[in-house]
Formats: sequence, C-alpha cells, structure tokens
Amino acid sequence: MKLLIVEDEKALMDNMLSYLSGGDMVCEQAATFRQAEDKLVAFSYDIIILDIMLPDGNGLNLIPLLKEYQPEAGVLIISAKNALDDRVQGLELGADDYLTKPFHLPELNARLKAIYRRRKFQGQKAVQFNEISINTDTHDASVHDTALTLTLKEHELLVFFIANKNRVLTKQSIAEHLWGDHVDLQDSFDFVYQHVKNLRKKITAAGGADYIKTIYGLGYKWSGA
Repeated sequence: MKLLIVEDEKALMDNMLSYLSGGDMVCEQAATFRQAEDKLVAFSYDIIILDIMLPDGNGLNLIPLLKEYQPEAGVLIISAKNALDDRVQGLELGADDYLTKPFHLPELNARLKAIYRRRKFQGQKAVQFNEISINTDTHDASVHDTALTLTLKEHELLVFFIANKNRVLTKQSIAEHLWGDHVDLQDSFDFVYQHVKNLRKKITAAGGADYIKTIYGLGYKWSGA
C-alpha cells in the first residue's frame, strides 16, 4: 500500500511515518498544499491522508485534483474537532473517511486498511483469484492448500498485481509502489525483475499457474479472469 501523508504538523507527521512505514506500507510526505499538488500530479498512490488546514491552502481543494488524476485512490481526512463542516464537505467531495485529531495510530492504521479493501477488493479481507488465496490483514497467501512463504515486498507485489489485473504495470510504477521516495536511490529498476521472478517461481512451485506476463519494453501484466 502506497500512502501520501499531507500534514504540516511535524510531530504528528513524524509519528505517522514512524508507525506506518515498513511492512507493506510505503509512505511519502508533503507538508504544504504545493508539495502535495506536485506529488499527486507526478506519482500514484493508494490512499492520501489529508489534513485540511495547510499553511498555503485548504487541503479540501486537493480532492478534485486527486479525483481527476487518480480516481481510484482513497482519501482519509484528518481534522480538528471543530471542523465538522469541513469534514462533511470533504465527504461530499469524495473522501472515503475522516479521523478527528487527536487520534490513536492503531485506529488510523485500521481505517487505512478498510479503505484499501473497499477500493481494491470490495471490502473483503480474504481475496481469491482462481487457485490463489490472500488475506490482506495477516499477509497469508496460498495456492490451493499450499502456503506461500512470501517476503513482505513479494506479498505487496502479489496484491498489487491482482488489484491491477489485466493492466500493464511498468517497472517504474511497480518500484514506486513498493519503495516510494526511496526508489530515487536506485541506479536502475533491475531489482523489480528479481522480485517478479521470485514471486512467479514461488507460485508455480506451489502448483499455481503463471499469470505474470512480461510485456517487453514496458513491464508486466497479471493476466487472467
């Protein structure tokens, strides 16, 4: 899951980054309206955590931009207790949910996972694709009745593929989804090939079909109904 956290309060931003980063979540940050706007135009995200009161603009004005460029992304508004009208307006603009400050980080995490399931898998924790079963909460995966031993990145890659089945995913989009801002530190996207290779090998070794198709010069596509 790739997140963009739009929040200008540094302490809160640091707490969210520390709690959410790692595992199957990749977090990027923006402290201003302008920074968030630039990122939403240039990169794709699964969910945006959006503060309303930003130093250079109203965060609600980012929602129409998000819906234009990334209509499949979810939005979780975080706002002060006295901002009821803004929360209602945000929901009317297309936000998925909101949290009132201060909030507990485990609740934030649970809300994010719920939005992700609704957006990608109609709210289901258990995802089934032919012989492949996935639990998006526990990170368990299996082929028929054979458990798959996947790394966290391999699990996230599998979920990413199935959520975008029959769509060509470039190596860059896969890299950005799995590593976010840190992908800029890489000299190439060759590591994507290795993760795809490992995932394909583990699925077929467990008796599953090879759904990952290489689209030469572009990237990969998860094919199948």
